[in-house]
Amino acid sequence: MPKKTTGSYEEKKIKALYSLYNKGLEKEAFNKAHQILKTTKNNRTISSANLLLAYYFNKKAVIDSSIYYTYQSLKFNTVENDSLKIRLYSLAYNLLATNYKKRGLLGESKKWHLKGIEVSQKYNEKNLFYTHTHGLALVYSELGDYKNALKLFKQCLAYKEDPELIYGSYINIGDIYSAQKEYEISNQYLKKANILCQQENNHNCKAVIAISMAGNFEAQHKTTEALRLYNEAILIADENEYNQIALIARLSTGKIYLESEKYEKAKTIFISGLDNALKLGLLHEQTIIYKALKDIYIAQDDYKNAYHYNDKYYKIKDSITQLQNQKEINELDVKYKTSQKEKEIKVLQFENATKKLTLENQTEAIKNMLLQEEISKKINENTILFFQNSSDKKRNEISLLKKDQQLKALEISQQKETRIITIIAFLLLLIPITGLLFQYYKRLKAQRLVNSKQAEISSQKINTLLKEQELKLIKASISGQDKERKRISQELHDSIGGSLAAIKLQLNHVAKSNFSTIDSINKQLDETYQQVRNLSHTLLPKKFSNNKFCEVLQSYFNNISSASKLQIDFHTYPKKEINDMNEVIQIEVFKIIQELLTNTIKHAKATQIDIQFNLIENDLNILFEDNGTGFDTEHFTRGIGFINLENRTKQLQGSFLIDSKLKRGTIINIEIPITSDANTINDVENELYTNTIL
Repeated sequence: MPKKTTGSYEEKKIKALYSLYNKGLEKEAFNKAHQILKTTKNNRTISSANLLLAYYFNKKAVIDSSIYYTYQSLKFNTVENDSLKIRLYSLAYNLLATNYKKRGLLGESKKWHLKGIEVSQKYNEKNLFYTHTHGLALVYSELGDYKNALKLFKQCLAYKEDPELIYGSYINIGDIYSAQKEYEISNQYLKKANILCQQENNHNCKAVIAISMAGNFEAQHKTTEALRLYNEAILIADENEYNQIALIARLSTGKIYLESEKYEKAKTIFISGLDNALKLGLLHEQTIIYKALKDIYIAQDDYKNAYHYNDKYYKIKDSITQLQNQKEINELDVKYKTSQKEKEIKVLQFENATKKLTLENQTEAIKNMLLQEEISKKINENTILFFQNSSDKKRNEISLLKKDQQLKALEISQQKETRIITIIAFLLLLIPITGLLFQYYKRLKAQRLVNSKQAEISSQKINTLLKEQELKLIKASISGQDKERKRISQELHDSIGGSLAAIKLQLNHVAKSNFSTIDSINKQLDETYQQVRNLSHTLLPKKFSNNKFCEVLQSYFNNISSASKLQIDFHTYPKKEINDMNEVIQIEVFKIIQELLTNTIKHAKATQIDIQFNLIENDLNILFEDNGTGFDTEHFTRGIGFINLENRTKQLQGSFLIDSKLKRGTIINIEIPITSDANTINDVENELYTNTIL
């Protein structure tokens, strides 16, 4: 983590904030960062607070939120001091590179690390230079470029001021040697890393080392030891909420079960892991899962599901390729490698200069060697005469060998003729067999066509039955709504209408009566108010009490998508806790989402919307993003819908942030505290109800 310098009051606030985070009080630092963003107007403080929030979400593997707060940090990084400004840029570049690597976008990760190296070298930021060098080495390792990866990791070992960088380099060097099947060397580096991790008490490091050592055991077919270490890594990761590390360990256990043909166990692990990979946006892990599920279904002769997951696998691979901006990445890579080569050329020039000096000293030694060579020539002439005599003997022996070779050549030609005759006989037998196989293939193809037609007919019948059932359900719901309307009209006419008529009669005689009549009218008004309130409570949408909240939202989004060309992606984590929220908060969140969708459909001209619900430690984080036309947040008129959104969020004691630019789309970030206090919920409910009546 970055270390902040002391100075002004604003700098002290940021230093205290990062101190909390580095002590492990991450949730407290998270809350204080939000408080600072609400109160301060200092751009540097805003940028630093956003950067801390980006670190927080990166550690939780909530990648989209981490990327959002990183870009917010860059947006407000307008410090006049060049050194501080560049340091913030370099830290933000490292976060972006780390997030894109977690998503599996290695090219994008490489781009940001190369930018970070360029900036840190320019302003002599030694710590950040090695941080980005280590990150770039990780990318090379993922791409299979082990030569460059080892070179950069060993370069990082020279920087002794950051223990985390040193044991991280040991771990990754161990992983590279493991990939090259040099397991003993790999374990030596992993043990060095483990000693440093124990000293620093770093749980993240312990979990990663356990996974690496388990991988070595697995490669050596020691599955019992491998499973023990993978389970140890899962326990550490779950306890500390290292979501991606836990997922990697689980996928590794699934791979072991797949290879040992325990398909049901493997299938359970991969399907569970797929849900987590989709929630966390981890593209690389998604490709691993889809490929594994394809292999499982092929082994179980379920070719329909195998084809489905194979199609998913290639779609994810294609999307990763499209997300890479290769041109910019390659240019930066060339710049970096050119600078490295220039350094190597300077070293070679120095070595050449030293070699010239040694050559001048060696000229005299060469003259002495020439004299010795003349002496040796005389000796060689005598040996040549000896060899000429022996060569004559060998010529006679060679002539005898040639005759033997001619005899062998005749034998080989006879063997070739027999082989040709055998091949011709085999071909004569192969032709009728090939014809029979071709006829069998044609029959099999025809049978497949018949089977596919029968499957289409049966699916059409099923769809017809489903549509008939849907029509029956719609008719039943309409009749229920009619009954409910009739009951409401009777309630309004009989109870509330009668009460209001009585109040009107008494008001006509107020001048003639005393204060007791006014008290009576007040009591009747209170009773009428209570009746209206009770009636409104009975009209609350029953779908929230009868169905799970996330399913109601998903159904609502599906209806909008089917009625328009708008694609809506909806992700929740964790789904069970969100479904268990108080019904009053669920209804208000539903209304907020309705208002956001209405504004997007009316004004944004968007084709895609991404909605994420993340419930982290009793705080509901709503991230709403569209790819519409966007707008200028500083020069726009706040309409009734926007004001209603702010009021609803404020009544729920939440925060409402909006980020938009023309032709770039809009991102809205809402955070609502989910309290379990019954009195607080009742206060919110009464306030919302009173506002509705008034």
